[in-house]
Amino acid sequence: MRGTMSEANEIGLIIIVSGLSGSGKSAVLKAFEDNGFLAIDNLPVQLLDKFLAIRKESGDFIRLAVGMDARESELIEHFDEAFRQARELGYELRVLFLEAEDQVLVKRFSETRRTHPLAPDGGLAKAISLERARLAPLREVADLIVDTSSLTASRLKEMALERFVEVQNRRHLAVEVLSFGFKNGLPPEADLMVDVRFLPNPFYVDRLRALDGRDQRVRDFVMGHPEARVFLEKLMDILLFVLPLYQKEGKSYLTIAIGCTGGQHRSVTLAIYLFERLKSSFSGNLMLRHRDII
Repeated sequence: MRGTMSEANEIGLIIIVSGLSGSGKSAVLKAFEDNGFLAIDNLPVQLLDKFLAIRKESGDFIRLAVGMDARESELIEHFDEAFRQARELGYELRVLFLEAEDQVLVKRFSETRRTHPLAPDGGLAKAISLERARLAPLREVADLIVDTSSLTASRLKEMALERFVEVQNRRHLAVEVLSFGFKNGLPPEADLMVDVRFLPNPFYVDRLRALDGRDQRVRDFVMGHPEARVFLEKLMDILLFVLPLYQKEGKSYLTIAIGCTGGQHRSVTLAIYLFERLKSSFSGNLMLRHRDII
């Protein structure tokens, strides 16, 4: 491979994602996009140098992931010159080529009911064979060739990021801790939902009813019960186990919704304590929001 990854990050990095239809190009482009790349699918190869020249004039060197495949009839004829011009502009250019076994591709097209771009009227096996032959010259110059026949989408994305994106430049999972009240409806953005209505309710304590979980007196009442402290510990154990797995799967955002009856006391208290605990244990981006506190 040409240059080092640190050099590529300094001068601008272009990753050409190509390969056979149905091999996973869209999933890989999405993974790069989620990690800060400008992702463009099916950019005409003859426009690549023009696009890069404009960005260079503005002083805006970028990380770019471009999908190029057999949908563009002039790709093979012009890719060599286009890639050379991109490098002359100062960009580090890499080529990732994805493929899979014929029977796997046939199965994927059958399951998704998509039409192969080279077989609008049928003839899937013939179209796959034609596409292999057409893209063979691009495959020969690839920096990395990946057979996706036995790969899950998450493993494919992880492999692409491992090879082309340094760990320190990958985006961390963004986690929002959200308190809410069930009586006001479920939060549609919730990925994980936790019901804390089993805890003693400060609403029934006259001196606490008008307050909310941001007040230390409410938090002392809620966390003064052993079951609240034990529950928080067990919830932390679960989250510290699953959060790295969510990130490994390529998830960019996760909302942990903690609900009580009105969204004023118990859920707010647990959300605050959970947020503070995660700050010292989780390296991703953290946010705290109380939906139902006016």
